[in-house]
Amino acid sequence: MKKKIYLLLAILTAIVPLGLLTDADAWGEWDVDYFKEHLGFIPQGAVKLQHMLDFKHILPDYSLPGSNDVVGYYISAVVGIILISAVYYGLYLIIKRKKV
Repeated sequence: MKKKIYLLLAILTAIVPLGLLTDADAWGEWDVDYFKEHLGFIPQGAVKLQHMLDFKHILPDYSLPGSNDVVGYYISAVVGIILISAVYYGLYLIIKRKKV
C-alpha cells in the first residue's frame, strides 16, 4: 500500500508544473474579487474568511526570488507534501495513542 501512495505522490509531483500552462486561478485559491467577477456577488462566507487569506505566504505565487517558475512549483509541491504528511502522521500518532 505504501508503494502505491509513494508512486501516486511522485506522479502528482511530476505533473505539478502543468499549472503554468493556464492563466486561470488554481482551484480554491480565489479571493473576493474572483467571486465578484465570476458570480456577480461575493458570498458571505468568503467575506467572513477574507482576513484568513491576507496572511503572508511562504512561497507567494509558487515562486522563489531568482528562480524560474518550474523550480518554484516543484519546491512548493515538496513543501506541501512534507507539511501535509507531518499533519497526518501527527494525527496518526494521537489516534494510535488513544487506542492503546
